[in-house]
Amino acid sequence: MATNANSKVNEGDTAPDFTAPTNGGGEVSLSQFRDQTVVLYFYPKDNTPGCNKEACGFRDAHDAITAKNTVVLGVSADTAAKHDKFIEKFGLPFTLIADEEKSICEAYGVWGEKKFMGRTFLGIKRMTFLIDGKGVIQKIWPKVKVADHASEVLAALDELGG
Repeated sequence: MATNANSKVNEGDTAPDFTAPTNGGGEVSLSQFRDQTVVLYFYPKDNTPGCNKEACGFRDAHDAITAKNTVVLGVSADTAAKHDKFIEKFGLPFTLIADEEKSICEAYGVWGEKKFMGRTFLGIKRMTFLIDGKGVIQKIWPKVKVADHASEVLAALDELGG
């Protein structure tokens, strides 16, 4: 079992449930995906280079991921309206969650101090959680490399027999 030094949750833990607004004016709860595997990925901000690359990786692998009875949910602190524009710009086929209050980020331990170009600030740490159909966290990626991330997730789904 891997632990997540930044997180309040670890592999083997029950994933914290949530209900939150999404793109398109919808709402989503983690618990609605029981019996499906969930790729819950946290990213800093819509329309930024690393986030664009990560989202497009999941877009390009989406058919392969959904073929494994798996859904992709992206989470950032952006508004649902910003998510709508992000989805439209890149043709993203999955749901983006607007965690403006950062309550989901806090529950998963991804909100915290970051350093970039000599500055220290609070923000979302890029992390991904693979949650099985019973709501248990099977794998955590605490440091995501955006270029290969979708293929890493697919490999982990294969290992789980997804």
